[in-house]
Amino acid sequence: MEKENLEQPLVSIVTPLYNCETIISATIDSVIDQTYPNWELIIVDDVSTDNSVEVVEEYIKKDNRIKLIKLPVNGGAAIARNKGVENAKGRFIAFLDSDDLWKETKLEKQINFMLTNDYAFTCTNYEQLDDKTNKILRIIKAREKADYRLVIRYNPIGNSTVIYDCKKLGKVHIPEVRKRNDYALWLKMLRMEKYVYGLNEVLATYRIQKKSLSRNKVNLIKHQWHVYRKLEKLSFFKSLYILSFVIMTKILRIK
Repeated sequence: MEKENLEQPLVSIVTPLYNCETIISATIDSVIDQTYPNWELIIVDDVSTDNSVEVVEEYIKKDNRIKLIKLPVNGGAAIARNKGVENAKGRFIAFLDSDDLWKETKLEKQINFMLTNDYAFTCTNYEQLDDKTNKILRIIKAREKADYRLVIRYNPIGNSTVIYDCKKLGKVHIPEVRKRNDYALWLKMLRMEKYVYGLNEVLATYRIQKKSLSRNKVNLIKHQWHVYRKLEKLSFFKSLYILSFVIMTKILRIK
């Protein structure tokens, strides 16, 4: 970890990348436009087959805060995120998916929120945007504070809104599962830290694409079940009981 700037500690932003040549520029631009300047953006390419890497390399020529790591084989988002965290030099770790966007004051407001309140694990509100129509579909609000018991039943945490403090928690290894690894990470961290604290402001945009997991409710539920049974080691009946809350939430959203 680099020598800490007490006023503006370094934030390491971890972005896994796979075949996002048409949208990765907007994501990177949303980081460059941050009012908080002390960051490094670690983009980990998971063997993209399009021109994603070439797009990133053009940005690197202009801004040395942007780094690119190329994985030798495709391993999925969890492995890419872990490689980014492993190479992070900042006190704070932030996550930003390659198809998401940040509001320009995101880092400034959230880091101030954490330092002022001495919080180790935080998230913010975020909006869901239809990638085709650019229409805001809904706002997902973070809870003022959420513990393991709440998050295991209902996940209010958007991946691209999370920042955690390595000084307090260390670098946390992400469970290496293909899907729902971010959710599995939140549960793991909530066994280390009692609460994740929410900043009640929309500071990130999640672009809903046709291929998005959130579009496929059956797959989401299947992977949720895997987290409960295989990672959290919950009993069959407890997993079934908790999953009923997830299913009802999805049904209500559809309606």
